[in-house]
Amino acid sequence: MNESDLIMQGLNLVMLGMGFVFVFLTLLVVVTALMSKIVSVYEKRVGILPEEGIPAPTAVITRNAPDGSVSQSSAKSDDNATLISVLSSAIHKYRSRHK
Repeated sequence: MNESDLIMQGLNLVMLGMGFVFVFLTLLVVVTALMSKIVSVYEKRVGILPEEGIPAPTAVITRNAPDGSVSQSSAKSDDNATLISVLSSAIHKYRSRHK
């Protein structure tokens, strides 16, 4: 067996492997999309999902107040005060170590 036969066999094996992977992944995407459609149609028919689908989330919940009662300006001032105290303590600790 000479070099050109070995190279041709290697290229055939590479093409066969890449073709198999491409077909498998394409089939996987198609089957997954089909299953998603079937499940959503079934759940709409059974009554688990509303007819219009699942609404996108629109509420933004702040970190400081879960009910949203804190205004933006007071939340920003709280964040600034927290940042100043953290930075001050970091500077104090740094200076106390390097005296």
